[in-house]
Formats: sequence, structure tokens, C-alpha cells
Amino acid sequence: MTELFGLHPNFFNADSSIILLLRLSLNLLFTFIVVFLIYVRRYGKNEYVFTYVMFNLITFTLCFLLRQVPIELGFALGLFAVFGILRYRTESIQINELTYLFVVIGIGILNAVVNDKISLGEVLIVNASITGLAAFLVYSSLGNNNLQLSVIYDDLQGLRTKDENALIADLSNRTGLEIDKIKIVEIDLLRDVAEIQIFYRKNWAGS
Repeated sequence: MTELFGLHPNFFNADSSIILLLRLSLNLLFTFIVVFLIYVRRYGKNEYVFTYVMFNLITFTLCFLLRQVPIELGFALGLFAVFGILRYRTESIQINELTYLFVVIGIGILNAVVNDKISLGEVLIVNASITGLAAFLVYSSLGNNNLQLSVIYDDLQGLRTKDENALIADLSNRTGLEIDKIKIVEIDLLRDVAEIQIFYRKNWAGS
């Protein structure tokens, strides 16, 4: 039956299946750390959780299976680079969130293509380095700890004064956020409102 699908004649290969499960578990462990313990906790939202996890899982499984057939690894890497560049062109995504996408793709490729020339310790060190450095940059003062939020502002008169400090003070008072800077995205004269991107800091001591 398996020959009809062009598959290995053995329906179940215990050794290969165990290797697959162990590598998949390791891959999902570090992906869980990046997605849930860093990304979700950092931004307080789960908008891209499905995207990150599924991109990682698909990347891992395809690379793991393709490495056992005569195909150039460069082709596989190029395929997922295209996916990353496209990044669902129908919707804009922030550069930091795009970085998380490349991180989970990289983790998936790493854990899928390693061979017997690379020790388990080396694999763990690389995975831990990626996740550890990501967490360090997110939670330390060295990283960019500004969060972004789009708001609709209804005081165009305040915009006309071009007093950025007064505008930041007004937005901080309305939202209760510690705003560092703002960016005017669009002004709608028909509705007499403006879309403003605000950059604010999260109080990690209170999280």
C-alpha cells in the first residue's frame, strides 16, 4: 500500500519515529519559550501565536522530511525565505513581530537539519542562545522596550498647534500610558480625526 504513495515499504520505522518525536519535542519546547514566554508576555497579545507556531511546525516537518531525500538544502531554505518575505502581504506586520517570525522559522530549520556530526549539547547551546538572547534583549534596558499602539485622536486643533509635548501630555492623560513619542499616521478631514501611532513604555515591575 505504501508503495502506491511512493513511500518507504515499512509502514512504521521505530528508530526514525523516535528521532522525529524527540526533535519535534525539542523544537516545540524552544518555540513555546519564544512565542509564549517572550512574545505574548512582552506584547500582551496573541494575534500572531497561530502564525508563529504553524510556521515553525511546517518548517520543521518539511525540512526534517526533505533532508532524507535527494534535494538541495538551499532549495528548502530559499522556499521558507520566500514565505518569510511574503509574510502574508495582505496585512502589515511590525518589524519586531516579523523578527519573531524569522526566529521561529530558524529554530525549526535548526532542529530539523542537524545530523550526527553535531552533538546534542551543541544543539541545546544554540537553541538556548537564541531564546536566551531574545529574552535578554526584550527585558533588559539594552533592548527596545517601547510598545506601539494606534489610536484615533479627535482633537485636530491640538495637532494644528504643532506642540508635540502638549500632545503627548494629552494622550498620556487620556490613555494612562507613559508615552515616549508619537507619529501621525493619517488625518481624516471628513471625520475630523487623526490616526496616531504612540510609542509607550511598559512597567515591567508591575507585570
